[in-house]
Amino acid sequence: MALHILKLCVGCESIADLESWIADSMALWRRLGKPQEQIHTTRMVPKRIDEILEGGSLYWVIKGQVACRQRLLDIRPFKDADGIGRCNLVLEPVVVPVSPRPCRPFQGWRYIEDKAVPPDLGTGAGDLAAMPEDLRRELSSLGLL
Repeated sequence: MALHILKLCVGCESIADLESWIADSMALWRRLGKPQEQIHTTRMVPKRIDEILEGGSLYWVIKGQVACRQRLLDIRPFKDADGIGRCNLVLEPVVVPVSPRPCRPFQGWRYIEDKAVPPDLGTGAGDLAAMPEDLRRELSSLGLL
């Protein structure tokens, strides 16, 4: 059973925003001739790295709802130029929408167990997957999803 991370996607308005940011980041790395990895830097290093890397994902909270996830490929602790411990979360650059679920704001990130993650909006989600993200968010906030 994998362990996951839940994190706020600060400054992001939608899944499309996140995907656009990822595409811009990958294009920049390509232009610079650097490895094309999507990296998100965070201050705290997870202590349960092995459990997370057994198929875990980073679940993004966008505008007060768990909205999507990205598979975690690696976790790389490091010290910055000031000697402060930080962590690079290496993410698969594919965003997978999930069934929206309300989430209150919090600092940093949280662990989330398999049993607590929302299901992916895949082919089995029917009309819900085809619905515009803002409509899914609104219906979820009204308790109708």
